[in-house]
Amino acid sequence: MSDDTIRLLTIGRLLRRRRRLLAVLVVVGALIGYGTSALFPPRYTASASVLLPGQWEERELLTQVEIATSSSVADRAAAALDWRGVSGTELRDRVRAQAADGNIITISGTAETPERAQQLSDRMAQQFVTFAARIAGEGTDADAAAGTQALRQKVRETDRRITELAEAADPGRTVESVQARTELEKLRTALQEAMKKLDDAAPASSRTGLVVMGPAARPTGEAPPTTPQRVGAGALLFFLLGVVWQLAAARMSRRLDSGGEIAAALGSVLLGTVEVPGEQLAHRHAGRGRARIRRLLGLDTRWHGPVPRTSGGEADRRIRCRRVCARLREELPAAPRRVLAVVPEGDVLGRRAAEQLAAETGSDPLLPAVEVSVSRPLVPDHDTESGALVVLGAGSWTAEELGGIAGACADAGHRVLGAVVAEPVRARPERPAGRPAQPPEQSVAVGGTARGGPA
Repeated sequence: MSDDTIRLLTIGRLLRRRRRLLAVLVVVGALIGYGTSALFPPRYTASASVLLPGQWEERELLTQVEIATSSSVADRAAAALDWRGVSGTELRDRVRAQAADGNIITISGTAETPERAQQLSDRMAQQFVTFAARIAGEGTDADAAAGTQALRQKVRETDRRITELAEAADPGRTVESVQARTELEKLRTALQEAMKKLDDAAPASSRTGLVVMGPAARPTGEAPPTTPQRVGAGALLFFLLGVVWQLAAARMSRRLDSGGEIAAALGSVLLGTVEVPGEQLAHRHAGRGRARIRRLLGLDTRWHGPVPRTSGGEADRRIRCRRVCARLREELPAAPRRVLAVVPEGDVLGRRAAEQLAAETGSDPLLPAVEVSVSRPLVPDHDTESGALVVLGAGSWTAEELGGIAGACADAGHRVLGAVVAEPVRARPERPAGRPAQPPEQSVAVGGTARGGPA
């Protein structure tokens, strides 16, 4: 796993073999998400819109957005609402504004109830319009209008005076009179153009007439994140954390998989492999404490290990056991034939394999089994045994843990005769009742030589 890339097949195997653990994590995450909803009460959001008449540039709209959520507007809104224990600073945290198309600024307020959210949005919009009008100087519009009217009157009087001077001049009799009339007409034209520019500038100066586009609508649902969203987010987060945790643990795992590595860690030889059918593992003992929880969650077996092979049947399994027993007898003296089968504590595969070996050997040699803790290994002292046989499942223990077991055997006076690796297998599917067995393949003579099916 440490050298493999993460593929979809790997993810699928993880989801299939760790489904109970992931299901528990999803439930825990959903409960935590529901608990956060209980700690944080639901909130509601209402929005009010303010129209900005005239032509506005983008940077000017952004300035108005900042003004709408400024502390000055929030303080005025807090004073107008007069909510107990709620200051302008807190209101500012509950309010946000954004510019929309059409020179519209949307002011949204969030509160504990729909009524308060509506009041907050309306009051903020009103105070924003009032404050914007104040800083734009709309209170002097009457003086500005009076000044503009006086200027218009002055222009009309000047135009009339120009007409009188033009009529009083000698109409075209001398060069000087023609030049004077020309200059007067130029002056009249300049006054008219200046007045037109003044009229065109008048609408632009009144852009600050902000308008609230009606009261905010009362919200009918909670503002996100809602309770279902919190529950879903918690479940999804814990599911992803569980997947990442299992992938990281598999990549950093230092557990030994091959028989050669296991034998090298024990400082002995590999005597063989014993197959353990899956139906025997299904009836394993419940255990206590952490071991029982690991079995319930499916953590007692590796998820990234190879898929168990299909067993060849009881006869094939017994043949493998006989071969292991034969190799073990070769390591033993003539007498006494008694070997201590050492099984790491919690290794169900190793325990079942030791039972199969003991049943196959009978009394030659005797194989009393003992489970040894890998955290603090302690092996019974040497008595009449000829040595120790370590029986364990592959992919469950590290080199350091197996080295500790080998050291405990040496401290107790036992020589490690070898290691036996237990391998889980699936039972061969049974044939339907009443269906005859497949007849053996007939031999066919090819070129004078009889060939049959595989032996």
